[in-house]
Amino acid sequence: MKNSVPVVKNENYIIDIQSLGYEGEGIGKIDNFTVFVKGALEGEKVEAKIIKVNKNFAFGKLINIIRPSKYREEPVCKIYNRCGGCQLQHLNYKAQLNFKRKRVEDCIERIGKLKINKNKSAAEHDIPEKEEISLDRYDYNDGIVVHNTIGMEKPYRYRNKVQLPVGTIRDEFVVGFYSPRSHDIIDMEECYIQHEVGDKVVAIIKQWLKKYNIPIYDEKTGAGLVRHIMVRKAFKTEETMIVLVTSKENIPHEEEFINLMSKNIDGLVSIVQNINTKNTNVILGLKCKTLWGKSDIVDNIGDFKFNISPLSFFQVNPVQTEILYNKALEYANLQGNEIVFDAYCGTGTISLFLSQKAKKVYGVEIIPEAIENAKINAKQNDIDNVEFMVGDAEKVIPEIINSGVKADVVIVDPPRKGCEKSLLEAMAKMNPEKIVYVSCDPGTLARDLSILDNLGYKTLEVQPVDMFPMTGHVECVVRIVKK
Repeated sequence: MKNSVPVVKNENYIIDIQSLGYEGEGIGKIDNFTVFVKGALEGEKVEAKIIKVNKNFAFGKLINIIRPSKYREEPVCKIYNRCGGCQLQHLNYKAQLNFKRKRVEDCIERIGKLKINKNKSAAEHDIPEKEEISLDRYDYNDGIVVHNTIGMEKPYRYRNKVQLPVGTIRDEFVVGFYSPRSHDIIDMEECYIQHEVGDKVVAIIKQWLKKYNIPIYDEKTGAGLVRHIMVRKAFKTEETMIVLVTSKENIPHEEEFINLMSKNIDGLVSIVQNINTKNTNVILGLKCKTLWGKSDIVDNIGDFKFNISPLSFFQVNPVQTEILYNKALEYANLQGNEIVFDAYCGTGTISLFLSQKAKKVYGVEIIPEAIENAKINAKQNDIDNVEFMVGDAEKVIPEIINSGVKADVVIVDPPRKGCEKSLLEAMAKMNPEKIVYVSCDPGTLARDLSILDNLGYKTLEVQPVDMFPMTGHVECVVRIVKK
């Protein structure tokens, strides 16, 4: 029987790249058979070596670029091709923003089966995007308006937290990032998407590890001490926290470590040891021990102050987070007398933003520690019109409704898997006038918008926000109204 797959493993082929996949990989066809080529860009003609063949598609390794894209750029990072942290440094930033908007449109049309308003949706654009459009002009029967992706003026050095595994290669200490789909650590000297302080901390810790021959944790055997390094940087207050993740309590040459850090790192206010004794790929354990300074740092988003501990969730791009939350507040269009429900409220950051213009905000989150943080955040910001509750949103919110509370606006900011269908159904039964959906995954967003459409809620507009430049990720804020 003749093999229907037109490519052979380890053979080279010339491929025209027709589009980009969701992680920025090039997609081309050989006799109508799909081949994914990491590092290739739309419009390029490339030579690729087939490295894996499946029944319906194959993966190729980029060997040579025969006809380059006009949007191709030289990556600034020297380990870019080996590290798994970024996927799009070789693509011009303006083109990255357009790629992310097109990805959102594609998901809404292909997965959600919903119509895009091609006339009113965005055209190719420059950054930063400051779009001012009157929504009253739109005829929403023509479909959903997808705006230009809001990008960053400076799309590097934007991360306020870095977590790095520590290991050894041929008896040399390495600190860096895992290569894609592996636990092989790529040693790092500079990371261009994290704050500069992270690079300096890593360099000093490497010196300390080497000088005192500190034992490094081996995830295979469980032997050794130092597992990870975490650095958190507050962009507004410029406070810095260093977290050393260890497998045991005692740290040899602890005083020398503290002295090196405290004398050389600007803005340092906290050195914490996190103890993780479990044989797991989860980075942080539950026990924290403050070695020097404070147990947390303080940062601001807008006018709100947040205490950030080693275990706290806090958005890693504070510049774009403020833009994202203000857009959610704009789409909620609160007049001061509304009751707002914030499902998946986390540590209450969006709830606090909404409290500025709402009569009352109810925040619901299944993780008890997050709710404790949310209550602390509300108290230290003197917010008294927010109430936080622990539990499944799809169960807790209907109980509040049954007690006689009416929801005027519902905000959802779910994890990557999207909303549970039962929550979407519960939201529709609440009969709110408006829903604002904050999404970190266009695929699950599109699925949920389709469900809401069938439940009587129409999506009006989608605003992509580039929270993670140089990567394939995109966040969205969506304005939805009752039909």
